[in-house]
Amino acid sequence: MNDRGSSTPGPLGRTLRHLMGDAVWTGMLEEAFERRHPIGTTLLRQGEPGTHVLALLAGVAKVSRQERNGDVRLLAFRGPGELLGEVAVLDDGVRSASVQTISDCTVAVLGKAVFLRFVAERELFPVMVRYAMGRLRESDLARTGGDVAPRLAAALVALADLSAGTAPATGHRIELALTRDELAQHLGVSRNTVTAALTALAAHHVESGRKSIALGDLPALRRAAARLHT
Repeated sequence: MNDRGSSTPGPLGRTLRHLMGDAVWTGMLEEAFERRHPIGTTLLRQGEPGTHVLALLAGVAKVSRQERNGDVRLLAFRGPGELLGEVAVLDDGVRSASVQTISDCTVAVLGKAVFLRFVAERELFPVMVRYAMGRLRESDLARTGGDVAPRLAAALVALADLSAGTAPATGHRIELALTRDELAQHLGVSRNTVTAALTALAAHHVESGRKSIALGDLPALRRAAARLHT
């Protein structure tokens, strides 16, 4: 299959492709097949067996988990160069979280047996451990304290960069299937705090709906994020 990923680490952290290297990443995709999914598609479902992994080639997905009390918690965002569903495959268990697209996505599907053989042959288990640890640190950093408006602006810019691949032209609208509750979970603040921050960012072409966030002008938001951080 065609290699459509990017070797550059995404703005939310170091990707698995970065840790593996381009040649190994490309080799992993040779026995995979591509699928394209629109925004709002569930790629992996919590509780299902780990029968395959997904390499994310384009777009952004969110990882969430339903707790025992019924609450749903947003754990992380994933972009191009990331692997989805590998934990359940490596430990021969069930999915511990669900993954849903928040933009149009393209993934490469790799069966369990093929993936495990590739990891063993390339001696990639240490890389997989480093990848898992890096994702845990990334999740912790997202909840680091500070003014919420600049943190939210930076998070939205990072997500848009992952979704678009490159900065879109002025006026290009980017829609992300995210709720205010999910953004609050991601930043470690209350929903009301996120609502206030979104109101402050409305002047920079950020529109918030009931189940989505739309960015009307990413370059303008990027400049605003830079000014807010200074």
